[in-house]
Amino acid sequence: MLIFPAIDLKGGRCVRLLRGEAASEKIYSDDPVAIAQAFAAAGAPWLHVVDLDAAFSGSGGNRRMIRKIIAAVDIPVQTGGGMRSLQDIAVMLDSGARRVVIGTAALNTPGLIEQALARFGAEAIAAGIDTRDGRVAIKGWTDTSEIEGIPFAQRMHGLGVRWTVYTDIARDGALLGPNLTATAELARRSKLNVIASGGVATIEDLRALRDLENEGVAGVIVGKALYEGKFTLAEALRTVAAP
Repeated sequence: MLIFPAIDLKGGRCVRLLRGEAASEKIYSDDPVAIAQAFAAAGAPWLHVVDLDAAFSGSGGNRRMIRKIIAAVDIPVQTGGGMRSLQDIAVMLDSGARRVVIGTAALNTPGLIEQALARFGAEAIAAGIDTRDGRVAIKGWTDTSEIEGIPFAQRMHGLGVRWTVYTDIARDGALLGPNLTATAELARRSKLNVIASGGVATIEDLRALRDLENEGVAGVIVGKALYEGKFTLAEALRTVAAP
């Protein structure tokens, strides 16, 4: 199982939010490039970088910073936030991102997922499935749709999507542990490769997610637990590598 250390960008700084609420912002660094380099030096196999400003407003205010991060590390970068069009996706992939996560637009823009898959390939595209009480949230999690997460994931699989970043919003940034039941069910029923996000607080959480690998949980995004020193990246990597 892959570990994706998270770098969430707001106003050019590295921050974490609680359940996606803008008012809960906690700043961890004014130098996201240094954070990225530290994760890479510690052995991270990937980075997960999110433009929160673009997710909330649609404006790519942190695109330049994301390009700097990509240029500063020699590991693949997965990025998302405000990916609303083929042009948005192309800009990030052309800048060196390995994979782009499409959230709101996967639900609201008919045909975008199919066009992106056809143009860039299935390894370069992930569907962001963020749920609140089982329903898909959109627009930086400020709105909740009537679409249930699992049927939406199944629809994405039917279109040719291979990867999804799945977040239970109630757990995100809360250090309450991941929603293992929901994560396993979505992976099993959708047949997607699931990158779990939200709630990881302990090494035991990582072990529990690692044990879901056979269900289709292929990776985990870890953010606040690393920034708050709950465990180190080295400890996380050893845990997911253990038999």
